[in-house]
Formats: sequence, structure tokens, C-alpha cells
Amino acid sequence: MATNRTVTVLPARKHIRKDSDEEKPKLRVAAYCRVSTDSDEQATSYDAQIEHYTAYINGHPDWTLAGIYADDGISGTNTKKREEFNRMIDECMAGSIDMVITKSISRFARNTLDCLKYIRQLKEKSIPVFYEKKDFDTAEIPILRDFSAL
Repeated sequence: MATNRTVTVLPARKHIRKDSDEEKPKLRVAAYCRVSTDSDEQATSYDAQIEHYTAYINGHPDWTLAGIYADDGISGTNTKKREEFNRMIDECMAGSIDMVITKSISRFARNTLDCLKYIRQLKEKSIPVFYEKKDFDTAEIPILRDFSAL
């Protein structure tokens, strides 16, 4: 006994396969360097920081150097006179930088309120700050809340 069966023909779908050779966008990483005095010892540290971070960022194949921002002979207690720091923050807010690396929290800012302000601002844009000396990445902590009302 023959049964009638209905066969439904499904048209082929175009399957887009990512080629393994296709490059994903590189992370745009910037470094911030700072020394607080114009002494010869500090000048050596300043040059060493710039050289280190240029090589460090270029040594990561999935990163691209978004810039080395460096303030020479500028105190970290206030951000008003730190032109390169402010330019870096502006570039972050403009979407030109994906991550910031600096030697230590004290290089980034010596004033706690400024430090927290900028970390929060960058976190809102999903831009982590990595403090190399302490191996600390702000991407690994929840968004910092404003405790000023306490």
C-alpha cells in the first residue's frame, strides 16, 4: 500500500562564515606617563616610562598604540595643568581610546577625588585603566558609586 507523503523543499540559506584569517579590530591602548619635577633623575624616569609603554603596547599583537600621553614636571595633585592627561581623557570621551595603561595610581592622580572622578567617567564609557605596578585593572571592579552623600 502506497502512502502519499508530502515533501517540503527548504531553500538553501546563505551561510556567512567568518574566515579564520579575518582580523578582529585591535584594542586601541594609550599610556599615561608623568613625573612631578624637572630633576635629571625624574627626566630619566620620564623617558623610561615612554619607552617602556611604547614597547609594551606594541608587543601585544591584538593592541594598537593609541598614544603616549605624558606630562613632564607636573604635579599630580591637580589635573588642571596636566595638559596631556586632559587631552587623553578628551580622546577617551571622543571614542578614540579603548584602554589606558599607567605605571601606578599615583601616576594617574594623586588626588583621590580626581582619581575616582576620572575612573568613573572612563568606566561609563567602558574604558578600563590598568595600573601596571599593582596589576590592577578597573575593568575587574563594579562601577564605583558616588559616596559623597554619606
